[in-house]
Amino acid sequence: MPVTTHYDVRRDEQGHRYLEPFVKGFDLTRIPLLNKGTAFTHEERAALGLDGLIAPQVDALETLVDRLYRDYVKVQAPLDKHVFLRNLQDRNEVLFYALLAAHVEEMLPVVYTPTVGLAVQQFSQIYRVPRGLMLSTDNIGRAEQALENVPLNDVRIIVATDSSAILGIGDQGFGGMGISIGKLSLYVVAGGVGPDKTLPVELDVGTGRQDLLDDPDYLGVHHRRLTGDEYLAFVDRFVEATRKRYPKAIIQWEDFSRDAAFTVLERYRKVVPSFNDDIQGTGAVVLAGVLNACRLKGERLQDQRIVLHGAGAGGIGVTDALRRGLMQDGLSDEQARARLFVLDQTGLLLTDRELDGYKRTYAHDPARLGFSYEGRAPGLLDTVQGVKATVLVGLSGVAGAFSEEVVKAVHAHAAQPIVFPLSNPTAHCEALPEDVLRWTGGAALVSTGSPFAPVELNGKTYPIGQGNNAFIFPGLGFGAILAGASEITDEMVLAGAYALSDYTARQHPERLYPPVAELPEASVEVAVRVIQQTLRDGVAQEQGLSELDEAALTELVRAKFWAPTYLPFRAPQRDQA
Repeated sequence: MPVTTHYDVRRDEQGHRYLEPFVKGFDLTRIPLLNKGTAFTHEERAALGLDGLIAPQVDALETLVDRLYRDYVKVQAPLDKHVFLRNLQDRNEVLFYALLAAHVEEMLPVVYTPTVGLAVQQFSQIYRVPRGLMLSTDNIGRAEQALENVPLNDVRIIVATDSSAILGIGDQGFGGMGISIGKLSLYVVAGGVGPDKTLPVELDVGTGRQDLLDDPDYLGVHHRRLTGDEYLAFVDRFVEATRKRYPKAIIQWEDFSRDAAFTVLERYRKVVPSFNDDIQGTGAVVLAGVLNACRLKGERLQDQRIVLHGAGAGGIGVTDALRRGLMQDGLSDEQARARLFVLDQTGLLLTDRELDGYKRTYAHDPARLGFSYEGRAPGLLDTVQGVKATVLVGLSGVAGAFSEEVVKAVHAHAAQPIVFPLSNPTAHCEALPEDVLRWTGGAALVSTGSPFAPVELNGKTYPIGQGNNAFIFPGLGFGAILAGASEITDEMVLAGAYALSDYTARQHPERLYPPVAELPEASVEVAVRVIQQTLRDGVAQEQGLSELDEAALTELVRAKFWAPTYLPFRAPQRDQA
């Protein structure tokens, strides 16, 4: 039988919620989901065996948040700030989320990109307290038993990674667990999912990094990565065990290498409700930003000629989303593909090149390009000039790939060029926003993947939009949970993109993306649209949703949105008998 949770949530005679813990005293203070620190009342301390174990003062949650923030700002290095927050999460989870919610714009770059990249690289060194589920080649044969050991009985969202392609820094072995933990903190603070409904998962199938294999302090399994049938058999066992333990859970596949990303998504998306954020979430957030850029230009998406530098999982995912957006704007599939030009490390994708299957969809016939080039394929500058690009999107992970010459070539064909150097972390960004704006005299519409400060140029301030997946995946997951979706369809993801675009246009008509501080509000709108799309797609299993109009759905989403607050505690009734 599965391990029981440490508490029940009950309601009193007036319908107010309270917690009934199954542990007392010192043990209660060691469970992050239950620990309230000095916020335990005198009555709770007496009833729960805490007398004498906590400092006498009783603090409100807001007081604790203020106190912790004063300590936080004293920490200087981003990685040290990350460790500060992780340590807080590991001892007092509600307080962690209350602090994060109060300072989400400031702290998002610390718990997520770009600092999470450093945390992943040093995960074995900063590891202190176990969190989540760790399946490896040592225990995958006992996956069902391992899942039963998790003291959470109603997990609704899982972020699972095999750590093969973390951000722009590649194979990180066991360290990828830090990505799963960070993503789920955003599901909670920005997506309304209760922390007890989340589970980070590391699928440790080995690593291709010899330096990690040779490091005695490396915490993962010390062998080369599984591939082929062995790899798929491993993931099969995880999916099968997860479906048994958590039949209502959604799985977000995170930071898989490009080949594995497409294979895993297609293999399981109709087996268990799941999606790949690097493919689908990235695509949705970029589509939303490009739609808003077109609105600011007074043009339509179908008017654009789009060059995408980077043909990995993210690059192809963005191309897929833009193709769907072009079709929604009135083009045929063939016409949409004709406006999309994707480059990998060799150059433009062409039909006479040997290409991986997922790239062939966007390969162009060299005879129909309409411009000449040298070598196996046109390079970035050749392509931008040859197709008269108006939009330039970077997901290559190559710092400086968008040179002054390339950016000016886009500007030559567009009065307001759309330039999105999106690669993470910051050191891998294809161009700095201040350079793009300077090269175009402030005309470019710029968005990045990591946060950048506003740019001052010729007496004008230019806010830099952040095309952060956190604007999509928390609301997508929350909406799918509330709908009881049996599948995450492409149309649901697309609905999230248009919801984000519409939210931005309504609330911040001068911007490409809303401020990060508005993540929760944007997620509410995304979740509502996703629920509506589940009904159109016939994948909603929750009853009664079809009877609700948009206002009622919005009210439902807001009512279900988890907020960090300390619930009162009562001793279990059996202890009071």
